[in-house]
Amino acid sequence: MSLKKHIPNAITSLNLLCGVIGIIALFLPELHGTSYVPFIFMLAAVLFDFCDGLAARLLGAYSPVGKELDSLADVVSFGVLPALMMYFNCSLFADGIAGYLVWIPLLIAVFSALRLSKFNLDERQHSSFIGLPTPASALICGSLCCLLTYLPESFDAAIPWIIIGVSVVLCFLLVCELPMFSFKFGKDINADMSTRMLRIAIVSISAIIIVLVVAFKLPWQAIILGILLAYILENALFHLLKPKDS
Repeated sequence: MSLKKHIPNAITSLNLLCGVIGIIALFLPELHGTSYVPFIFMLAAVLFDFCDGLAARLLGAYSPVGKELDSLADVVSFGVLPALMMYFNCSLFADGIAGYLVWIPLLIAVFSALRLSKFNLDERQHSSFIGLPTPASALICGSLCCLLTYLPESFDAAIPWIIIGVSVVLCFLLVCELPMFSFKFGKDINADMSTRMLRIAIVSISAIIIVLVVAFKLPWQAIILGILLAYILENALFHLLKPKDS
């Protein structure tokens, strides 16, 4: 096998490595309780996750090993890492709530693994998704954890409930049957007009979100969270309003 055949798997391995480093960063005494550094490594993992597929397409280097490695890396970077970030942030403000509720965010890792297992077997998800993709779920968790640090102290009591509520919703979205379009414009050249319009709409909405975040001098993580929430809402509304086939 030529060297180029190993390039996508090497990039996927960097995704996995970023996930592992992000998890380690959560446990470092000097960083405990902060999500900024783990989130940076999560963003790097997302970049590598995008690049490995791009490299595989450009080099024609698809392989069964690469597909399995990609899922294993995603479980760590987009399942375990975001679940632990949510757990740590929930536990920091857990005074006054039942102890067992603090563990609920860890279910994100379980449902992410279920989502990835379904994705590998589901023939419907070649050019679009059924359920929320794990990188999107992870970025919601990471950006939310970073943004919570900017809330006034008067919101401290509400933070655990926000995290628990978001965790439950994400677990549902990861395994639900909601169709979601891919962000990759070139992934399906035969995409129907409605899918193309949805992609154009999310680009327009993203531009508005960026302008608002800059105008109101909000943290940059709000851009990521806002775009992903708009992505979920757009898909949900389209699915609900789309005329049913007779």
